[in-house]
Amino acid sequence: MNTSPSESSSRLWPAIVRQTAHALDRGALVPIETSRAIIEDGGVRFVVRQISSLARKEKHEQQRKAGAFNPFLPYDPDLFVADVSDTHLVLLNKFNVIDHHILIVTRRFERQEALLNLADFSALFSCMTQFDSLGFYNGGAAAGASQPHKHLQIVPLPLDETAPHLPIEPLLAAARMDGSVCTVPGLGFPHAFVGFDPALATRPLELARSAFERYVSLLGAAGLHAVDVNGEPLQSAPYNLLITTRWMMLVPRCAERSEGISINALGFAGSLFVRNETQMDTIRKLGPMSVLQRVAGTFAA
Repeated sequence: MNTSPSESSSRLWPAIVRQTAHALDRGALVPIETSRAIIEDGGVRFVVRQISSLARKEKHEQQRKAGAFNPFLPYDPDLFVADVSDTHLVLLNKFNVIDHHILIVTRRFERQEALLNLADFSALFSCMTQFDSLGFYNGGAAAGASQPHKHLQIVPLPLDETAPHLPIEPLLAAARMDGSVCTVPGLGFPHAFVGFDPALATRPLELARSAFERYVSLLGAAGLHAVDVNGEPLQSAPYNLLITTRWMMLVPRCAERSEGISINALGFAGSLFVRNETQMDTIRKLGPMSVLQRVAGTFAA
């Protein structure tokens, strides 16, 4: 296959919408129903969704932990959206909480703990430049990854109709966007942030090259490095990555849960998920920023 990323994704959004309808009709897509609350903390209007049913997803999780199957090899053809490149394809997220949530999956097996490479960023931005979206990566189980096969994720923006873009967006106005690694004033958890040249927002290949260089800088700022395992460069510690066409943020991780509440990359964008009212009350009591602080790691020396 010799698929050009720009050609493969030029009609991505209509393909996502079309395949969503097909997958729902076939029963391949299993949306997780939620109720929603807005909890304000530290200048951020956090969107906290309470999940009503996880039974089928938890069954798949148990199978995964038992080593029973890899849902990406082979993938369910009813969830297939598009070929992106020789190395990546697009699938619908089977158990989606947010509508039109897609996965950018490697064609051959790579570990989720593997460091991202230029091909990953090229595939990601060939999709993200097609519609307003947030990309994210859960680097390992301790960062909220539910599958061991490398996959990046994309959700359309806004995350919630009550906010124009991302819940953390109001704080980003104070961040430096000159391409240097910095921190965002007001974000109450360890992180490293970098802005992109806005001129690259519609040039996916150039943006991918720039993002990959800045990703390496973010890893360095967090004290993360490559660990060679059988010739594959794996991350030295878990982390989350949030990505838009305007900026990127890395958050080191020390734990997957706080008070039983599982946190993935979306939590650091201001979107949290809880299983029941008890967990919702915990977030109200502690505050979302405090919950995020408890699972974020520290920068290595």
